[in-house]
Amino acid sequence: MLSVRNLSVTFTMYDRGLAQKQLTVITELDLQVRAGQVVAVVGASGSGKSLLAHAVLGILPDNAQVSGTILFQGKPLTSQRSQALRGKEIALIPQSVGYLDPLMQVGKQVSRVAQVCGLSKRQARRAVDRTFERYTLGPEVKQYYPFQISGGMARRVLVSTAVVSQADLIIADEPTPGLHPTVVKETLNHLRELADEGKGVILITHDIEAALQIADQVAVFYAGTTVEIAAATDFPNGKIRHPYTQALWRSLPQNEFIPIPGSQPSPDALPDGCLFSDRCPWVTEACHIERPPFRQVRGAPVRCIHVEERHVSR
Repeated sequence: MLSVRNLSVTFTMYDRGLAQKQLTVITELDLQVRAGQVVAVVGASGSGKSLLAHAVLGILPDNAQVSGTILFQGKPLTSQRSQALRGKEIALIPQSVGYLDPLMQVGKQVSRVAQVCGLSKRQARRAVDRTFERYTLGPEVKQYYPFQISGGMARRVLVSTAVVSQADLIIADEPTPGLHPTVVKETLNHLRELADEGKGVILITHDIEAALQIADQVAVFYAGTTVEIAAATDFPNGKIRHPYTQALWRSLPQNEFIPIPGSQPSPDALPDGCLFSDRCPWVTEACHIERPPFRQVRGAPVRCIHVEERHVSR
């Protein structure tokens, strides 16, 4: 459904006075999403997760230059095509309930989305009724304004906007932070249901543990690039490959709770070689020479030259 290959995003910015500089924040990023699949995108803040979503949706600012290939259903996703499909075949579930219009009843907001996607007013009302019933939102909720509903209800309203759009690709950008664990599970289950109906779902999150509850695959981003795309089952089974992915997994409280030393490099100070080299326990001189390729290792793409030998040594 969605194929992203060698995606790079560079911003033209002013440095001092009228001097301009180029800041590349995404480099050679790869991702694939199939119908019926949930792909979780995880990584630290600033690793390019939300920028990927904005590139797919075609909502990057005017000072952004994009290179690489983005295909949606086998065809190039140009800026014009993104604009035509946005909200109809590609839908965003934003990370903040602040995206709801505070001056409009939530039922009218969801109905408006349905009408934008081509339904008549009557069809839109029926679609809203069915969707609200599906997500246990009572009929009276349609008359409420955003400030009158709980955070969990607001999340379900946002999911409803994606459902009534009949979009084939759903991008959920950090849909669970700050929510009660019960609401988190409920929100994740809704996303899993959408995938089970044949939609493709991208779940952008910092929470690996939550992502593993519903994801088929997990794409790990670091400093604006993809370092590994692993099956969700590879994590508990100890089959994850890249040293950064392993470090993320060990840093969780229920695992070894070992922090990762150092910090992610800034986009304007990226190393010449492997982007993780300054923090990697496996680093050798070869890691500083050039960027490692994204290659298949033990059934999954990974960006590290030492993965095979480390596996053998164990």
